[in-house]
Amino acid sequence: MEVYRLPYDSNMPMICMDEQPYQFLGETREPVPMKPSKTAKEDYEYSREGTCSIFMFTEPLAGWRHVHASERRTKRDWALRIQELLEVYYPNAHKVRLVMDNLNTHAISSLYETFAPDIALKFVKRLEIHFTPKHGSWLNIAEIELSAMTRQCLGKRIATIEKLQAQVSAWENKRNADTKSVDWQFSTDDARVKLKWLYPKI
Repeated sequence: MEVYRLPYDSNMPMICMDEQPYQFLGETREPVPMKPSKTAKEDYEYSREGTCSIFMFTEPLAGWRHVHASERRTKRDWALRIQELLEVYYPNAHKVRLVMDNLNTHAISSLYETFAPDIALKFVKRLEIHFTPKHGSWLNIAEIELSAMTRQCLGKRIATIEKLQAQVSAWENKRNADTKSVDWQFSTDDARVKLKWLYPKI
């Protein structure tokens, strides 16, 4: 929780990262769009078109987020998203404080398995990783952003990764333009009470 209390620092931004699965659903019958005095009609039957993983990166203090839909959820996919984060979005930051859960793909080893050792080391030196505790992924602000995105733009059936990416990108652009952020109220003192099982007993 202490990392959330640190002041904004463009040289060491705090980025929260999380991901969630998404299932593609197609229409078995063409929906009838809404018209004057007529409601839209959609058949209850749908077709399963596969799955993907949605990666979310957000910098709460800057009101910024980036969403990427990936066909898979592998170590390589995570490593490529970290490369994008460091080289495209934060190329001038000395170090990035990265908050995420302990998913098996979220590991330094993923960088070394994906990139040449010298490149992986360059990325590692620019990361300061803060893992959320086991069963405490709700402490990750990126989860809140994923929840908002799901409610606001994933309420209808989407059949392809291209359409999904277009949808989440439009949401991302609007939310970034509005500089929406999260008013985090959970303090370290709160954590010592609610998460007392994580603290050593003296």
